[in-house]
Amino acid sequence: MLRLLDLSPLRDDPAFRGLWASTTWQMLGGQVSAFAILFQMWETTGSTLMTGAVGLVVGAATVAFGLWGGALADRRDRRTLMVIANVGALLCAVALVVQALANVTSPVVLLALAAGQAGSVALGQPARRAMVPDILPRDRIGAGIALSYASFHGSMLVGPVIAGGLTGIAGLAESYVLVLLAFWLAFPGLRRLPRTEEAGGQPNPEGDGILAGLTTITARPILRGTLLTDLAAMLMAMPVALFPALNEVRFEGAPETLGLFLAALAAGGVAATALSGGVSAHPRPGKIQLIAAATWGVALLGAGLVPNGWATLACIAAAGAADTVAAMTRATIVQLSCPPKLRGRVVAAEQVVGIAAPQVGNFRAGALGTILPIGVALAAGGALCAVSVLVIARTHPSLTKFRVEDTT
Repeated sequence: MLRLLDLSPLRDDPAFRGLWASTTWQMLGGQVSAFAILFQMWETTGSTLMTGAVGLVVGAATVAFGLWGGALADRRDRRTLMVIANVGALLCAVALVVQALANVTSPVVLLALAAGQAGSVALGQPARRAMVPDILPRDRIGAGIALSYASFHGSMLVGPVIAGGLTGIAGLAESYVLVLLAFWLAFPGLRRLPRTEEAGGQPNPEGDGILAGLTTITARPILRGTLLTDLAAMLMAMPVALFPALNEVRFEGAPETLGLFLAALAAGGVAATALSGGVSAHPRPGKIQLIAAATWGVALLGAGLVPNGWATLACIAAAGAADTVAAMTRATIVQLSCPPKLRGRVVAAEQVVGIAAPQVGNFRAGALGTILPIGVALAAGGALCAVSVLVIARTHPSLTKFRVEDTT
């Protein structure tokens, strides 16, 4: 099952190369921004509740703008929508630079800018993801999704390390300048994309409203099962809000080592995507997703219980690998199982789970970290995740039995 990442979509399709390059730059900007905002909030307030609040407002913005972006992606030119969304993210990056240079210490301002940037990215994300089946043949969609996750985890690996080092040496403003540059470099790749003004424009029996994607997921057991699995993993066990406090306990709070916590998740993801050829070609992605989601929970349980900082990072890296496999298989199931004319809205609903749920889970983790020792709070989330996944596997047997060739 372990095979190297399939690079054929990048090699053979110029449109996919443009989409991949643009998305990679946007992801890098997002990861640097996530680190800088998290670190600034911790330095300003010293509160895990407030670092968790960052996740809450980002999650709320992602839900609202992601669902709206999904509806627009089914009715408007997807390339134009991506450009508009990236302009919004770029403007928020400019504002983050300005507030850092002005030494603004208001948590409200920081939360507002975090929400604005997250909302801008979320607005264009359904169009980005729904574009993949528009430009790749069906037998390469899994490989294209795997390449997207490779760039995401590569950005997670590089972004926090660079941001941690840059913040420690130069300051927060320089990290936000890097965010601005990354969003600027996301524009050129969009020029290679085709126009899709008629995408999903015809009436369909599932409905045409903004919530039609959620209705479709609820009505189809395989979609419901795959999204519930990811929802359980993210809500119950997402650990990032605990990283600043965990860094204080295990590594005495240096910004460079805080970057290592975020990079450890990415390192596991990079390893998983590098060996994802077998995963992207596996005929039963639902079974793989369930196993991977349970492994994510168990690895975070271990990260909370081990006392050594480097052992904690190793467990977090294992969790990152498992999460990547679960996310890739979930995305494959969604892309192959949703009605084409609802793809933007179904992908947007998946985005709500895949992006917003971790942020809400971060708020849960931050709140739990205020009443429990940090390691115990982390371990408790991992245990809850593993148990929840087992329940979903029992109540959604169609997810275990799902085969790629059965999809219509």
